[in-house]
This record gives sequence, structure tokens and C-alpha cells, in this order.
Amino acid sequence: MKKILLLGGSAQQVVAIETAKKLGYYTVLCDFLTDNPGQYSADKFYLESTTDKEAILKVAQEEAVDGVLAYASDPAAPTAAYVAEKLGLPGNPYKSVEILCNKDQFRAYLAENGFCTPVAKGYSSVAEAAADMNNGYFKFPVIVKPVDSSGSKGVCRIDTPEQAEEKLEYAMSYSRGKRIIIEEYVEKFGYQIAGDGLSVDGKLVFRCFANDHFNPKCKNPFVPVSASFPYNMPADVQDKIHNEIQRLLTSLDMKTSTYNFDMRIDKDYNVYLMEVAPRDGGNYIPDVIRYATGIDLVEYSVRAAMGEKIVLPEETEAQGYWSYFAVHSLEDGILDTVEISEEAREKIVENHLIKKPGDSISTFTGANTTLGCFVMKFSGMDEMLDMMDNSEKWIRVRVK
Repeated sequence: MKKILLLGGSAQQVVAIETAKKLGYYTVLCDFLTDNPGQYSADKFYLESTTDKEAILKVAQEEAVDGVLAYASDPAAPTAAYVAEKLGLPGNPYKSVEILCNKDQFRAYLAENGFCTPVAKGYSSVAEAAADMNNGYFKFPVIVKPVDSSGSKGVCRIDTPEQAEEKLEYAMSYSRGKRIIIEEYVEKFGYQIAGDGLSVDGKLVFRCFANDHFNPKCKNPFVPVSASFPYNMPADVQDKIHNEIQRLLTSLDMKTSTYNFDMRIDKDYNVYLMEVAPRDGGNYIPDVIRYATGIDLVEYSVRAAMGEKIVLPEETEAQGYWSYFAVHSLEDGILDTVEISEEAREKIVENHLIKKPGDSISTFTGANTTLGCFVMKFSGMDEMLDMMDNSEKWIRVRVK
């Protein structure tokens, strides 16, 4: 039996373990959390950090694995690429994955290779970052982010120099490597673009774009609360976005891989590749895409990691109207109830709430503070966009 090494055993990553087992592979899991649920699904578990490249390499060598997968994990993606490259296993170039997973390297690469990208600069010092903001290096507003975090943790907007120090320190607190990036704010036209895709031998053979939705009332209003499918722009706009992604993948010599996208277009339809992460999306985006298109990106992720041939069906266009919704609180406290209207309940096809009454919850500042997710189906585009943009109409989280 062939072995696959999986990096990360959170609730949202269990599906990759179960899929690998369904495909007949022996599953070896690494995670640094002692209470991760994936350890109860995997055939073998190691308590190791998925960002410790040498420790993971040692596990891979001891187990003689045939493939390695960092499912839905930005921090672990470079580790997977490193181990695969060292052992001659299927995977993408380690250097390319490092570029895609580190925001300052990614912005620099885009600028050097003629892509549309905002003015940006990385910093290891809050003082140096604040000095540049005071000396006119950037035009306000700007966005500050940890270069190596995921789930929009630590992201904030700065509109004046007076706000700088506090928000720079906040962003830095979420960086594992203690490094942040400042970038000028890109005004979007229409919705920010989310979604996932798949390349086979470097060719982007599948993409499913979505509309990103945000709640301006959240403490961190830059964390998406939903992605709704399909994207509401015409085919020629989507093809232009597709071509820019392909240009990036070709320049980085990417191979067979899944991707999670965050992108914007401006009023002139210039494409800004905010993030092209070499892994599946979180918040059950692959589940939503499977409902919409029939394409199982979780299965393709496993097959790609194991070097299996991937053949897509001829028809991959999204059918119907689907979304995930991240259930979130606007305040800290003890969860009392999650009130959902009857109309909305009928649209929920999967309920992945992980918090229950009596649990301590936090205000929504990143993917790590969600109460769980719904996968939802709608009767039309207008209904879907309205419900995802105005969630207070149909759901309320009450705290004690």
C-alpha cells in the first residue's frame, strides 16, 4: 500500500485524510496540536509542527512515503514542496512555492515580471515601517499584513500615520517569522474575486471563481465571511483573469497542483493577483465547488500529491448558485444561541458549526475565530448576493 504524508489535521483538513484512505492510501499525519481531530482518522500520527521542514523530512524518510500534501494550509505548503523536492516526490518547485506563500516575495516577483501589483514593501521592523509611512513612501490608505499568515489573520487598513504603530504591531504579532508587508490599497471594481483552481503539468485546466463577501461591522472587516459561486462578471473578464494566472504559473514553472485565489480587478479590468496560494481553499470552498461543478478538488489534490494522472470531465462550468458562509460573532463572550431564519435554514445543505451554546467565542478577526461554516444553495444570483452581503437579515449570533 502506498503512503501519503498529510500536513495538518484540523477539522477542515480531515476530508483530505478521509479522501486519501478512500483512494486506498496509507495515511501518515503530522500536526503540532495534541487535540487535532485528524489523528483519529489517519493510520499513523506524529506530533510534529508542519512548518518544521527538517522534522517533517525525517518523518517522510522514516515512513518512506510516496507523496506529501499540505491540504488547505499556507504555512505547510512550503514544507510539502521542500520534502517532495528533497525526496524526488511529485510536487512544485520549492522556490516557487516559497514565493507564492510569502507575501513580500510574491509582491516583488509580480512587480519584477510585469504584473499589475500595488506599491509594496516588506519589513522586519515596526520602526522602519512606520518611518516609511511618515516620509511619504506610500500613498494612504495602505493595507498591512503578516507575510506568512493565513485566513486573513493580522490584516488591517491604515488611513493616517497616527494609526500606524498600533496596527503595525498588531500585524507583526501574527507573523511566525516576525515580518510584515505594507501595500497600497487597491480599489476594486465589483466583488473581490475568490475561488480555487487546478493546473495539470503547468496548464490551468480548471478554475471556479467566486464573489468575496465581507461584513463591514466586523472588528477586522478585511476577513471574508463568504464566497459565492459563480462570479458575477462576464466570460471575457473571467478569461482575462484566467490568462494572468496562467502567465504566473508558467513563469514559476508550476506543475500539477490546486490553488486558492484572491484577486481584484479595477474599473479598467486590470487584474491584480492578490494571492495565488498553491493549495486548496479553506472554509469548505472545495465542497462548494464540488456541488457547483461536480469537480472534487480534494480528490485531485491527493492524486496530484501521489503523482497520479488527472483527467477532468468535459463539462466543468458551475451550475446553480452556491456559497459558504462563515458564522461569526461581532463581540467576545459566551455563545448563547445562533438564530437562523426559517427561509435561510432551507438553503443550508451542510452545517459545519463547531461551537455550541456555552462555548467561549471571540469577535471575528480571522478564519481562526469563526464559529463554523455553512454550505448553502440559492435559487438565483440576486438572492445569493443579497443574503451574503446582508447576513444580519437572516442570522444572529447572541452571546452572554
